[in-house]
Amino acid sequence: MPQTDALVGLEKRLFLKERELGALLEITQAITHDSTEADLYKIYQFTLIGQLGVRKLALYVLEEGIFQLKVNFGTALRTNSHFAPAEASRWCLRGPCEVKSLGLGPDWQPFELLVPVRQQEAVQALVFVGTTQGDYASSEALAFLETLSNILLGAVSNRRLARQRETSLMAEAAVRREIEIAQQVQQLLFPQKMPNNAHVALHATYQPHTEIGGDYYDVVEIDADRLLLCVADVSGKGMPASLLMSNFQAGLRTLLRTDADLITIVQELNHLIFRNAGGEKFITVFLGLYHRRTQVLEYVNAGHNDPLLLPDTGPPQLLHDGTVMLGIMPELPPFKVGLARMEPHSLLFTYTDGLTEVFNEQQEEFGEEGVLDVLRRTRYLPLPKLHQELLSCIRQFNASGDQFADDVTLLSLRVK
Repeated sequence: MPQTDALVGLEKRLFLKERELGALLEITQAITHDSTEADLYKIYQFTLIGQLGVRKLALYVLEEGIFQLKVNFGTALRTNSHFAPAEASRWCLRGPCEVKSLGLGPDWQPFELLVPVRQQEAVQALVFVGTTQGDYASSEALAFLETLSNILLGAVSNRRLARQRETSLMAEAAVRREIEIAQQVQQLLFPQKMPNNAHVALHATYQPHTEIGGDYYDVVEIDADRLLLCVADVSGKGMPASLLMSNFQAGLRTLLRTDADLITIVQELNHLIFRNAGGEKFITVFLGLYHRRTQVLEYVNAGHNDPLLLPDTGPPQLLHDGTVMLGIMPELPPFKVGLARMEPHSLLFTYTDGLTEVFNEQQEEFGEEGVLDVLRRTRYLPLPKLHQELLSCIRQFNASGDQFADDVTLLSLRVK
């Protein structure tokens, strides 16, 4: 009995559905196997040729603001062929349409239909289709082509996001490693042991604002009679600040081995910082050289917060003699070395500006006077306890509690 027309039509539809299932299987396997973006486009091309019988096709995908040619076979289109979104937005508003109605010129004559691929109503790709196999040009078949293209775009987008995440994770790991190295470098800069003895007591406290701070302190026993104290604050934070501070420390230690005087040390450190930073960064520094035998403190304050010297009797002194911050000019203007007596029970308190630049809810600054008020009450406490009391006071004063706006460094010297 001869087949009826309905039966023939049903067989054709079954045949097409079989091909569509084969196309979906190939694309799905490619996605599952973690293929690259280029591989996905290739598999899309071969699937259309082998499973759906498409003979001419050009796929334009919206990337970086333009529709770029990603898949092209059966035509002579240039690889840099593209469309502007404003131009493409006027085409095929109600779905697939004939290419000849678009007036695109001779290069697009091989194509018969344009299938816009939409995601959330916005066109994300343009599929130009030429000769198709048999009856594969129905609205149902073209809808499947749009679906297949959407699957491809989703897979490509996921690959791109995965690659971006991987790149981001690698960048984060590299940054984390840099931070760890900078922290290690910074810890190595600080003295590992304070030279407390029968003549002097010393203590330092350091609280960085960020993972890599910009403060630095040092204590160096030059000989049995002389002790050098240094507190510094480099502009900026992070790895650049850490590297500049390590150069500063190396330069200071080298100069101390030459037995240079304070003026020479400060001038040479200024040269070093200016050469390394080109005037774009600077360091504020306080250098104090205590002579145990004479009980005299020589010092240079290079743009730093004035340290406080509290003698056993008499008013506190602000140690401000010195020069400008280091690194802002190749040659420092003439300056003098300050001198101060440090008799028994005198307290020298040095710090960085993170201690004083703390504000309460009324935007009043803790300031130098706040520090002095605390020191007047606590100056004879053991130095670790004194530092704890001072930090406790600024936390209570601070509107942000433990969150300081800058690094906080305290370095104290008491003559016994």
